[in-house]
Amino acid sequence: MDNALASEVLSLSLEHLEMVIITIAIAAALALPAGVLLARRKGARRWAVGFANIAQTIPSLALFGFLVPLPLIGGIGKRTAIIALCLYALLPILRNTLLGILGVDPAVRESAVAMGMTERQILWEVELPLAAPAIVAGLRLATVATIGTATIAAAIGGGGLGVFIFRGISMVDTPTVLAGALPAAVMAIAADEGLEWIERKLSPA
Repeated sequence: MDNALASEVLSLSLEHLEMVIITIAIAAALALPAGVLLARRKGARRWAVGFANIAQTIPSLALFGFLVPLPLIGGIGKRTAIIALCLYALLPILRNTLLGILGVDPAVRESAVAMGMTERQILWEVELPLAAPAIVAGLRLATVATIGTATIAAAIGGGGLGVFIFRGISMVDTPTVLAGALPAAVMAIAADEGLEWIERKLSPA
């Protein structure tokens, strides 16, 4: 690999990583509070999870295509790609947050209430610590999926490692495709291993 290619691989890898980090940060900022609220609102829970499920069923390239012509949020570039990626990342984070909080033993909640803890204290000192492994598992699923899906962002000018993949496909050149696919795979494996380690640390022995 010559210096120019290596430099481009590094640049696009960093661009890809930045896109993933921004996506997961936005998705987590939306899904975590929503999960906490929905855990206490059974009626709204079905509709919110249903919406997230619908977003997951739309093929990624089609979703990018739907968003491009929309005013304000659409257009060609990284912003539209991040919005689409956020829609995909919401479900695993939201679902695992719900599973984690709803999975807390009712007896533990009752004990906390008997000790005089407020709802806020129960959330921060009991429910969230016990739900943390499930929440991290959701973040792990969302992150790994986003790394892979973000390669399609190049189709709408979003940049990232997908630039190599689409370039290689148009040139029918396998090494160019691999120049985008291999760093993305390494990034996904590293993220999966790192978040799995955190998940294990947070899980009860």
